[in-house]
Amino acid sequence: MADEVKDDIVRIARLGAQGDGIVETSKGPVYLPFALPGEQWRLGKVPERLTASDDRHQPICQHFGKCGGCVAQHMSPDLYRRWKEKALGEAFAHRGIEITPQPMRSVALHSRRRAFFGVARRGDEVVLGFRQEGRHVLVDLAECPVLDPLIVETLPLLRWLAGMALPDGAGGRLLVTRAQNGLDVAIENGAATLKPGMSEALARAVTQSPIRRLTVFGEVVFFDQLPTVLLGDVSVELPPGVFLQAVPEAEAIMADLVLQAVGKVKSAADLFSGLGTFTFPLACTARVLAVDSDRRSITALEKAARGSAGLKPITARVRDLMREPLSRLELEEFSAVVLDPPRAGAKAQAEMLAKSRVPTIVMVSCNPATAARDARTLIDGGYKLETVTPIDQFVYSAHLELVAVFRR
Repeated sequence: MADEVKDDIVRIARLGAQGDGIVETSKGPVYLPFALPGEQWRLGKVPERLTASDDRHQPICQHFGKCGGCVAQHMSPDLYRRWKEKALGEAFAHRGIEITPQPMRSVALHSRRRAFFGVARRGDEVVLGFRQEGRHVLVDLAECPVLDPLIVETLPLLRWLAGMALPDGAGGRLLVTRAQNGLDVAIENGAATLKPGMSEALARAVTQSPIRRLTVFGEVVFFDQLPTVLLGDVSVELPPGVFLQAVPEAEAIMADLVLQAVGKVKSAADLFSGLGTFTFPLACTARVLAVDSDRRSITALEKAARGSAGLKPITARVRDLMREPLSRLELEEFSAVVLDPPRAGAKAQAEMLAKSRVPTIVMVSCNPATAARDARTLIDGGYKLETVTPIDQFVYSAHLELVAVFRR
């Protein structure tokens, strides 16, 4: 739309939810990537910045502006915080809910333990990285200020492995997770299969590396130890590709907030439990029902629970809470419910909870928009929204985690 405004000189009015600078024109808003409030820009086919805001900072990564992983390295810390908190407030205001959030909790750089990279092979050239901002072009990564250093150090090997596995002209996805005991790596492509002898070659290549398990096109080609993660004080085996919070520090903050809100209760339900991020901390003092649709996660949770002493009883069930939420009758036995749904939220389960008499509900969400929608349902059902705490788990991105506490 910017090229329709021709060569007008404009002032940036505010930041949008995705970090773009917004200009109000007679033809509607114009969104300018990497523009900051108060700056003057010339709008043309290629927008040009004419003045710089005092809140403009030098990005810390050579890829910023091309790589789509980060959108906010150019913002001052104060502007960055205000931008995220405003986006959170607007998401709830859209549902008619006025909030005064707790101070945003932040995590350190170089702390993200999980990354989904795009990979593409063209002859001998292999590109591994994140998509270019606004395009489907991959940016080949040489560094990343948010990822765990062990992942960054292993990028050349990951690139080589993808090049060996992928056929010429093919693309795919590479998932890498920093586990407690090394790296868990999976290379995916919907159609490709490994050539004869390739499994052995890939296994030999990672024998002396930090990689503990390598899965290629669904086949485990190497492992010397099962990757594990620590949830509370419990070591849990990590099945390939299952959900895991991206930053251990953020996970610990969430768990602390959940435990503070729940307090001392005899029974609690952990819905959308995954591997047991909140199940195991809760089970230190309460009997817990853990429910998730991923059978692999529930199996790993059950195995870890059996091998852990000092916990209250844990019951784990495989159930799709989107299609079959816990009913009002099933919820009656719990003094607290914790739910950590995917980005789509927990619409059906929130509707059941709104009809229940559960005293305390703690919602953990990675999407303020769906969290606000589900909060509206709970409030209309008689719950009071007590606190909302934003957690900046995905530093420099437009994403924001939150923990919301409701009381009946």
